[in-house]
Amino acid sequence: MGELNRGERLQLMLTREEVTALDDWRFKKRMPSRASAIRELLKRGLAAEGFELAEAGGKSKDYGVVGDSPSEADGSD
Repeated sequence: MGELNRGERLQLMLTREEVTALDDWRFKKRMPSRASAIRELLKRGLAAEGFELAEAGGKSKDYGVVGDSPSEADGSD
């Protein structure tokens, strides 16, 4: 298999609960690494139907892995 060149590095801060949720999903799906699990979840999320644009003025802290996102919290999903 050819070598894949990934030129961008992203830093992501997660709560302990978010890391636990990620690791639980990763192990259940037998993903080889956290990075591969995150890439797979991003791919699935971007392909999901019903994706809505974020509202203007939103803050990073408003978007968690576990719990409600802004559209779910106000019942507008």
